[in-house]
Amino acid sequence: MSALALSVLLSLVSAVAYAGGAIVQERVAVSSPGEQYAPLRRPAWWAAVALNGLGALLHVVALAYGPLSLVQPLGALTIVFALPMAALFAGRRAGAAAWRGATMATVGLAGLLALVGASSAQSLPSAQRVALAAVTGGAVVVLTVAARAAHRHPAVRSVLLATGSGISFGIASVFTKTVAVDVGDGPAASDLPSLAAIGALATAGMLLSQAAYRGGGLTAPLATLTVVNPVVAAAVGITLFGETFRYGATGTVLALACAVTATGGLILLTTERIGATAATTPSVSGPDGAEPDGSGPGPAEDEGPAGHGDASGPEEATTATGAAASTGAGEELGQEDAEGG
Repeated sequence: MSALALSVLLSLVSAVAYAGGAIVQERVAVSSPGEQYAPLRRPAWWAAVALNGLGALLHVVALAYGPLSLVQPLGALTIVFALPMAALFAGRRAGAAAWRGATMATVGLAGLLALVGASSAQSLPSAQRVALAAVTGGAVVVLTVAARAAHRHPAVRSVLLATGSGISFGIASVFTKTVAVDVGDGPAASDLPSLAAIGALATAGMLLSQAAYRGGGLTAPLATLTVVNPVVAAAVGITLFGETFRYGATGTVLALACAVTATGGLILLTTERIGATAATTPSVSGPDGAEPDGSGPGPAEDEGPAGHGDASGPEEATTATGAAASTGAGEELGQEDAEGG
């Protein structure tokens, strides 16, 4: 097998591993509404962590055998692989709108990454590393706070958290590239802060992605994360590493068109999720005008992209019905909102 064929195979397996990890994360989020960020006691969550780690490892190995212009766009296939895998293994069939949005996001992202030209290996000075880490941390905090404020709109909250996760993973890739260049010149103690930043960003990305799947379905948060991650890394490469788009002005125009296509796909996926949530949310309002269960881990928030309900058993469904009929249901749901929202 040639090196090019091996890189393609590794990239495809990496995308499948990422898709599998996302599906497991979404199922864990549905079945563990009280553990928003890190359900550490769930073996399935650790399986998702392992799948994501395997995907990252295979992606790095694929880059060692094939060109960046080939490997990076193939990573966008994660979105496309996730839809049939979710239907096959989790019984979550995506509708036509989800498929259109996923296709637009994948094509736009693949085209954008294919147009980014490579640059010579270079590192970042300490001042730029500190500034980049500070800006990234601030952006992630702002997105997390905004997501908490949008707790009554699960689809919006999910996209905000997925964006924060994508930014964290994207900047972690930038620091990884920087450390790799430094280690090539000989390891030094000055790389320890960058290694710490990689660990912190990767952890934040994993925790935020887990929270994004709670109430957001599978497709919208996965597509957002898959697009934002490499786009942020590419933006840093263009601004700080001197990378450019191929084919000059023509390539820049094509890259903008690809970015618009990918953004349109994300918007379509988000609006599709908002519509699915609104269609299953009770129209009865509480005394304060708010929906009684709009922000808790109820059926509307736990449904997948195809509108299927939570895969809980009949006993849980009976319990939920009884609780809704009791006089203390409102207080219990309000307490869940304070904990999970």
